Amino acid sequence: MKRLFPLVSALAMIAGMATAADIKVGVSPGEHAEIMEEVAKIAEPMGLNIDVVEFSDYVVPNQALADGDIQANSFQHKPYLDNQVKDRGFALVPVATTITTPMGVYSDKITSLDNFPEGGSMGIPNDPTNGGRALLVLQQLGLIKLAEGTGLVPTVLDVTDNPKDIRFRELDAAQLPRSLADLDAALINTNYAIASGLNPKEDAIAVESADNPYVNIIVVRDGDQEAPWVQPLIDAYHSSEIKAFIEEKYQGTVLTSW
Repeated sequence: MKRLFPLVSALAMIAGMATAADIKVGVSPGEHAEIMEEVAKIAEPMGLNIDVVEFSDYVVPNQALADGDIQANSFQHKPYLDNQVKDRGFALVPVATTITTPMGVYSDKITSLDNFPEGGSMGIPNDPTNGGRALLVLQQLGLIKLAEGTGLVPTVLDVTDNPKDIRFRELDAAQLPRSLADLDAALINTNYAIASGLNPKEDAIAVESADNPYVNIIVVRDGDQEAPWVQPLIDAYHSSEIKAFIEEKYQGTVLTSW
């Protein structure tokens, strides 16, 4: 019987190795990267080794996923994914929701939108989904009105009422924090705000309503929904430890979906 123990031990080790998985998850800078690093710590004892791959913009992570360079990504909301699938033909699908990060208005020149100057410049993201989101926030805040029926992707051409004669500057979302010196104000996604040292709770002069459709998601290639590593990834993300981390670190500027 003693001679069987090494064999049993070896078989147990092989079985353990067989159930372990190594995956790469693409994220954007800021809270998505920071949270996924914590998720990786939770996932490791579950047999899932996560390599967090940070991308500097919103375009590359979906291409990298479609190309098989990463196994999942966590950086976008569903309206953005839907637009990417429509425009670029990606076979990508969401498998879980994660967080909501209300978009904020930031400025180096004014402390209230009441003081926004006539004919002033307003930076917004240049991708259709986040640019449309920014315009919807400005409508929510009472600065503009948009044509009816534009849904979640209005453009500056859909602005029907602009009493302050705002001049819109459409820039790459990642460049907006660095462009504040050249703008009167800008709508900045929370991840890029945090990554640039801005505090959404203290530095934003206005914020998007929390009641919005822009909850973020974990995305995989179509066909990988039932892959053995997907549920452990979701379970690690949706753990009580991650919820507590988010609540403590972001103090209400990042909201959990579970």
